[in-house]
Amino acid sequence: MGALRVFLIAGEASGDRLGAALMAGLKSLAQVEFMGVGGAQMQAEGMDSLFPMEELSVMGLAEILPKYRHLKRRIAQTARAVLDAKPDVLITIDSPDFCLRVARQVKAASDIRCVHYVAPTVWAWRPGRAEKMAQVIDQVLALFPFEPPYMEAAGMRCDFVGHPVVAEPVASDDAAQSFRARHGLDDAPLLLLLPGSRRGEVGRLMPVFSDVCARLQADRPDLRVVIPAVAHVAPMIDEATEGWPSAPLILDPRGANAAGFAAEKRAAFRAADVALAASGTVSLELAASGTPMVIAYDMSWLSRQIIARMLLVDTVTLVNLVSETRAVPEFIGADCRADRIAPAVAQVLAAPDAQRAAMELTMERLGRGQAAPGLRAATAVLSGLGRA
Repeated sequence: MGALRVFLIAGEASGDRLGAALMAGLKSLAQVEFMGVGGAQMQAEGMDSLFPMEELSVMGLAEILPKYRHLKRRIAQTARAVLDAKPDVLITIDSPDFCLRVARQVKAASDIRCVHYVAPTVWAWRPGRAEKMAQVIDQVLALFPFEPPYMEAAGMRCDFVGHPVVAEPVASDDAAQSFRARHGLDDAPLLLLLPGSRRGEVGRLMPVFSDVCARLQADRPDLRVVIPAVAHVAPMIDEATEGWPSAPLILDPRGANAAGFAAEKRAAFRAADVALAASGTVSLELAASGTPMVIAYDMSWLSRQIIARMLLVDTVTLVNLVSETRAVPEFIGADCRADRIAPAVAQVLAAPDAQRAAMELTMERLGRGQAAPGLRAATAVLSGLGRA
């Protein structure tokens, strides 16, 4: 049997990380030849990208519309490259707007096996996406243990392969203590503020989060706040915290060494007594660090109305969903108000162990202590090809 020919497509940084881990897993199990579209990490594993992956990293309708014609050309170009290469398998990674359009064109002209990595959130909203996806996808690699039944009901094979958060490093208690000592925090109660990574969400959340901090520090003057920033929103955070009576510690990646900043951020997660965070996968990073949390999120009025009518679950916090508890307090949409959030943060600060079991169960269910997700994903791909 010759080398396995694998065509992969990733459209953004998170997909590039998943793709690189999957490629490493495949290389450890078989002789493989890679082609496709990916970022720096996938290229480091042995892929020459058809074009720069960054062209696909566009978010939202307003950003996509001006680039629609160009993206359409890239979809056609990528589908043609897959058909010309005749790989054993096409693996598309997240970015469904681009990836599933490529898969549709490939399936229309061939019987190439198509695998999609990261199941759509049909358990939360728009369940019809699974049936539509099943027209072009043979197998799904899922990040969450509750996803396979949804995909299988639509007619696709689905393998739960573990969440990448379980393979990411976590700071030690010593690193956390060093972080506190380095920044003169000593034994002060420490609040970690995580207002998101997109300008829109930071713009909406920081005024609320600032108010929460003011309320908490009125009762607890010794409370210190640390904010790990993302480079492109760091100026917004500087502006939003200007004039705070007690200046927060802002971890700014601009001009910092990337590995050093990542280690500092991990240490901050571990050192914090409680976190107030925007909704998203950050709740899993906090659970991995054992940091109790409160989740808050708001969106535009129109998005609120649409989402409220479409949502199928009573919580959007991943720790709550995976652990099948409602241990993490969340304040979404109209509930995203400082007068409601501040007492919840104070309560978590007073009783931090209340979330401990839910966080540990979440990590266990996501695959901590098992084979790395990239290797599990590779094994599932080979099994689907009959090469296990």
